[in-house]
Amino acid sequence: MQILKNQTNIDFIGKRKPAIFISTVLNLIILVLIAVWGFNLGVDFAGGTVVEVKFNQNINAADVRKRAESGGLPDVSVQSIGAAGENSFLLRLGGVTQLTEESAAKAQEAIKALGPVKSIYPDLANGIINLRSEQALTPEQLSKVVEGTGTGVEEVRELGQAQAGGFDYQIVASGMADRIRAALMTGVQTPDFEMRRVEYVGPQVGKQLRNRGVAALLYSMIAILIYVAFRFDFKFGPGALLAMLHDVVMVAGFYLFSRAEFGLTAIAALLTIVGYSVNDTIVIYDRIREDMAKFKGKPFAEVINIAINDTLGRTILTSGTTALSLIGLLIFGVGEIRDFAWAMLVGIVVGTYSTIYIASPLTIWLDEREAARQAREKARLDQPKTA
Repeated sequence: MQILKNQTNIDFIGKRKPAIFISTVLNLIILVLIAVWGFNLGVDFAGGTVVEVKFNQNINAADVRKRAESGGLPDVSVQSIGAAGENSFLLRLGGVTQLTEESAAKAQEAIKALGPVKSIYPDLANGIINLRSEQALTPEQLSKVVEGTGTGVEEVRELGQAQAGGFDYQIVASGMADRIRAALMTGVQTPDFEMRRVEYVGPQVGKQLRNRGVAALLYSMIAILIYVAFRFDFKFGPGALLAMLHDVVMVAGFYLFSRAEFGLTAIAALLTIVGYSVNDTIVIYDRIREDMAKFKGKPFAEVINIAINDTLGRTILTSGTTALSLIGLLIFGVGEIRDFAWAMLVGIVVGTYSTIYIASPLTIWLDEREAARQAREKARLDQPKTA
């Protein structure tokens, strides 16, 4: 398929200085705002609870949020998913269990009121209260007093009598999904919704996922740098790496400014963009290498300009086809799928741009630097030796 019937002769490289200036400013702004403002971390990275709820009546996100807040959930995040008539929502809340420092302190006071207690140790990470009582207690007693403080109880485990004396128990707090369900039941006699999906991610797991995601991104970029350096020449490698970094920062800027959730799906989008960016860069690098042999004696910048114009039709066709494949996701996708599609669309644009205005100018600069070094070396060798 031929997109451009006639050979173009656009001076892309002649506009590299203003393009580099604009890119540098944008990248610096994004990096500063990431450090100051930060991403809207999803449950994958920040930890917490996600519940998908479908109502059997027409309701909007504002009404769902109002009902949740009336039920004692002021920090809940509500996001509509699917078509408006589906009445489906994602509710996100920090924490995995209902046991917090505040609720654990209230529960301890209530348990101590039952009788002499040797020790109480709240395990907030796992949502468990470990206790040793001097006298035997029933699970019903412990469950009742803890629930009376506002913390739901999933079960009470009797661990038996300790060798050092006393009776050991474990009180397992209910998950945040139960709290969300109770909040949405505020003001209604029978449930007018169903909970379709519940996801829990602990803070430690979220931190581990975040670190591994970033490590995967860095390792892939290093591997691509090594590949480009061996495939072409040393002066081509840094340009490909800088172009990848530029694209990653720009797509990260999309997540920063749109406040779309930054989670594992965002890492997948960044990895995909890295691959797409280097693929476009390598295609142009191949043509540059061919044109270097074809147009010996021409300035390197002019050779690169010819290579970019030669591959312009292919670039438009590839980028356009990839962009078209995202239209369906943008129209019918919801939540993270739509965010992924938008991130990919941004990545396609900046990936094509960075090949022309980031990778190529750096390659020219390295070539000019090497030529200047060789000229100085030749001039030094040609100097007459003095006695």
